[in-house]
Formats: sequence, structure tokens, C-alpha cells
Amino acid sequence: VQLQASGGGLVQAGGSLRLSCVASGRTFNNHVMGWFRQAPGKERKFVGEISWSSSVTIYVDSVKGRFTISRDNAKNTVYLQMNSLKPEDTAVYYCAVRSTWTDVYDYWGQGTQVTVSS
Repeated sequence: VQLQASGGGLVQAGGSLRLSCVASGRTFNNHVMGWFRQAPGKERKFVGEISWSSSVTIYVDSVKGRFTISRDNAKNTVYLQMNSLKPEDTAVYYCAVRSTWTDVYDYWGQGTQVTVSS
């Protein structure tokens, strides 16, 4: 199983980026896909997640209204649209997958760097 994240980069404050994460190696029926981030010197933190059917999305308060998670199950891909970026959004962003029936994320991507300049 492999999760490949991409789309990171350097952007000015107020700008936008879209991250993608492609899962391969198996099908992920009934799995939740999520995004986490880890800022320099800090612990990895939850950003948001989306249910298998896309009917449920959850976000951490700090990104609500600015970030949107979507997925394309036919492509085994999850997206993170990030708008109105702030310097404090600077981090390595990771995608991950868990079963709908557990709270533990089993599979993780390698991370993609997002840097927001002020």
C-alpha cells in the first residue's frame, strides 16, 4: 500500500494550493481519508478528514472556512484545497487512510512541504 502526496510548494500569504494524495496497492472501500500536518519542531496534528461517501467532512477549527477536503474514489485520490493561506499553515502535510470502523490511521503518505511566506 502506498500513499503519494503532491502539490506542496511555496506560496505567499493569502494564496492557495491544492494538495493531492493518490492511494495505490489496494482498494479503500469504506475508508476515511484524512490530512495531517507537522510544523517545524512541533507534533503532527490533524487537519481534517472525509468519509468514504464524501457525506461527512471534519476540520480542525483553525482551517474551517479556508480548507476543503474532497475525494474521487474512482481514482483513489483525496484532495486538500487550501485557500487564504497563512504563515502558520507552513508545515509538512501528510495524507492518511483509516477504516470507517476504527479511529486509528493505518496508512500514511510521505508528506509534502507547504511553505507560506508573509
